[in-house]
Amino acid sequence: QVQLVESGGGLVQPGGSLRLSCVASGVTSSRYAVKWYRQVQGKEREFIASISTAGGTTDYADSVKGRFSISRDNAANTVYLQMNNLKPEDTAVYYCFATGFGDRPFRSWGQGTQVTVSS
Repeated sequence: QVQLVESGGGLVQPGGSLRLSCVASGVTSSRYAVKWYRQVQGKEREFIASISTAGGTTDYADSVKGRFSISRDNAANTVYLQMNNLKPEDTAVYYCFATGFGDRPFRSWGQGTQVTVSS
């Protein structure tokens, strides 16, 4: 069973930076794509960024383009979300979601990590 664990959230002042990590366990290869989402209580989960299996293709929501960067280290089964120039409206619980391909396809969510941007 594939499990995802996010970490790196916390409290940061506006303009600050955080780097979130999403570590996958139980995967047998790096053939899985990963997306980051965020959710504010009472609102729908919002797509933030995605990265392909080899990391060659990335995509971002307009709200974070130029500020957030997604990357992956397949040797460590880890996907990162570097968040710069954070704004109060970035406050949310951040989740990673993985879709695995090949002989053992899977879909898995992490438990989330809280990011709070406040002075």
